[in-house]
Amino acid sequence: MYAVIETGGKQYRVSAGDQIFVEKLNVNENDTIAFDKVVAISNEDGMKFGAPYVDGATVKATVVKNGKNKKITVFTYKPKKGSARKLGHRQPYTKVRIESINA
Repeated sequence: MYAVIETGGKQYRVSAGDQIFVEKLNVNENDTIAFDKVVAISNEDGMKFGAPYVDGATVKATVVKNGKNKKITVFTYKPKKGSARKLGHRQPYTKVRIESINA
């Protein structure tokens, strides 16, 4: 059994026991969160799709950790102008463990 959920503007295919990295959520570690934007659910009866979301379906998850990804370097310049700038960026994330899928 798996589900497709939407959070942070992205869609994720999840099953019970999976650990995924999502865009930063305003929750503390070891808290429980419920994703109610379930786009599709697959079980032994077949696929069930929502329009846009499946009614009454939720995915329960536990927050494992909040953190930041590795730093990326952003370097922009204009040729022949002597103009350059170097920046870094670390994208924040939330790591969650999927506990159950409720259809």
